[in-house]
Amino acid sequence: MTADSAPSPSPAPKEPERLAIVRSHVRELRYGVVQLVVHDGRVTQIERTEKTRLSPVREERPSR
Repeated sequence: MTADSAPSPSPAPKEPERLAIVRSHVRELRYGVVQLVVHDGRVTQIERTEKTRLSPVREERPSR
């Protein structure tokens, strides 16, 4: 830490729980997004959007 940088504020009491939720969502996700909603500098909501990726299906073309 340099002399210019301010010390980081101590985490809120619920911070470890919220961090655990974010880690869990990321670990369980294969493809998707984990989004944090922040109000007044605090995480108030955690959203997870999961996508299902499908393999491309090759269609057979009729021969001429």
